[in-house]
Amino acid sequence: MPWYPCPETDTFPPMIKTPDKLGIIAGNRSLPLVLAKEARTDGVQHLVAAAFENETDPALADLVDTIEWLRVGQLSKLIELFKNQDISQCVMVGQIAPKNLFDLRPDLRAVKLLATIKTKNAHSIFGAIADELEQEGITLIEATPWLDPAMPKAGFCLGPNPSNNQLADIEFGYSIAKEISRLEIGQTVIVKGGTVLAVEGFEGTDDCLKRGGHLAGKDGKAVAVKVAKAHHDLRFDIPCLGRRTLETCASAGISVVAFDAGSTLILDREDVKLLSEQHDITVKAI
Repeated sequence: MPWYPCPETDTFPPMIKTPDKLGIIAGNRSLPLVLAKEARTDGVQHLVAAAFENETDPALADLVDTIEWLRVGQLSKLIELFKNQDISQCVMVGQIAPKNLFDLRPDLRAVKLLATIKTKNAHSIFGAIADELEQEGITLIEATPWLDPAMPKAGFCLGPNPSNNQLADIEFGYSIAKEISRLEIGQTVIVKGGTVLAVEGFEGTDDCLKRGGHLAGKDGKAVAVKVAKAHHDLRFDIPCLGRRTLETCASAGISVVAFDAGSTLILDREDVKLLSEQHDITVKAI
């Protein structure tokens, strides 16, 4: 399978060939399941998953050869699992709910690691974890070679074509979203008529959509823009949207969801297509 470098990102260890064994650090939602299926189809013989309580979908157990359930913060146990299973390459897919990050109970190794990080954000924390894994002979690689077909390119559009006013809001929202992502605040904004209604913070995309939709008023027609960070690390930072995103948009009155082409995953694509048509929601790659 070819390797797909991202031209505006840093360079990370490439996957030279399909590995016989692959570790999966599995967060929530359906992405770990999609990855496991694609990796198996591509010829990975042995899949080992580190799953997290109250996060990872239990259905993943049926798609991998070995699964171990951990608490968020059990870094030593994660490394021990992969070493015992002779894993030298792993991927990180899915997210951890913000509320569980505040309920973090790190083990001693994680405590020591966190103490070395001056500015604690997703990039610095996961980057430090990747370095820690590397010291143990385990390379964190990008999952994009298996997920590239689910990352729409420019021109992709589901639902109705956006109006001129919506296109103007997309352009405006895109510039704002890029700036808040640069500042490590969030990656999503909700705008309407050239006004910013909501900016994603620690609460995550879904709650940002709900808040922005509420502020848009009864007629809705708000525009959501989700971006990838400049120089983002694709090993652990792949923006996603899926069925739940569209369901939230429908209930919140969001009429457009625009996202970075080529660097955003669409999960549950058939469900997304159906929901976009049912609720007249534009889903557009930009």
